[in-house]
Amino acid sequence: MTTVVGILILIVCLWLAFKVVGVLIKIALWAVVIGGIYWLLAPYFGWPWPPF
Repeated sequence: MTTVVGILILIVCLWLAFKVVGVLIKIALWAVVIGGIYWLLAPYFGWPWPPF
């Protein structure tokens, strides 16, 4: 019985890990999109370049 519970816990943890990775990938993609838009628009509007 404990093996079944362990397998269920493992499956739930894997599922949650995939959900977290999906959210992190979405955040990273939005950061790239916003950074790209800023990179394209900064010279036209006279905005400062990022310090990095």
